[in-house]
Amino acid sequence: MKQIKNSKLSVIVITKNEEKMIKDCLASVQQLADEIIIVDTGSQDRTLKIAKKYTNKIFVCEKGSFSDWRNFGLKKSKKEWILYIDADERTTTSLCDEIKHKILNIKNIKAYAIPRRNFLLGKEMRYGGWFPDYAKRLFKRNKLLRWEGRLHEEPIFTGELGHLKEPMIHFTHRDLSSMIEKTSQWSKIEADLLYQANHPPVTWWRILRVMLTEFWLRGVKKQGWRDGTVGWIEIIFQMFSRFITYARLWELQKGEK
Repeated sequence: MKQIKNSKLSVIVITKNEEKMIKDCLASVQQLADEIIIVDTGSQDRTLKIAKKYTNKIFVCEKGSFSDWRNFGLKKSKKEWILYIDADERTTTSLCDEIKHKILNIKNIKAYAIPRRNFLLGKEMRYGGWFPDYAKRLFKRNKLLRWEGRLHEEPIFTGELGHLKEPMIHFTHRDLSSMIEKTSQWSKIEADLLYQANHPPVTWWRILRVMLTEFWLRGVKKQGWRDGTVGWIEIIFQMFSRFITYARLWELQKGEK
């Protein structure tokens, strides 16, 4: 695949202890990018050693949130277009070709959402809200204003949003240990955000309600059960995740007394 002509693309990757994933990620965008920017948030493994084989634009920024790190990468970028990709994601030849076509030929759209094929515990997920799972990742640099949000960051941009057809590959939770670790970390943040927003007092029936709502949404409405055993694991785990978040919120509210 030839590199983009007459248009420039910066690829921004946020990393932390991604030695098992970063090589394939960077290799997948190597021929697409005019520059690759690594924003490392405190890796203690071989992540940066591997990344140096693909780019010398590596910056360490340990403090902050994903919005902060995405904004930091934006400030360090120099090219006309920006593509954000995570270490556990991969572009494909077809996706790279579509990106090249869009940024070279389509003039009226300045931001794109990319569908993702998600693999959970080694299985591709098709239901439960997992596909097409559009993620806003490709932007004309001068139209992307900033990222906002402490937990689920969102880009603030001007202009129309387009949608690509070719998907990005996303190897999300590869094992149960990483799922539990992430839930432990994120539930603290989410509970704190709910607490700061003066969420109504947590009661037993409120905890039960949010868990059953999660079951209805993922298991019934979005038919997560159709993904088989892994689908059921995900449904139950998401119910557990909501339970942990609200139990933490209850703990915070209890501490007021």
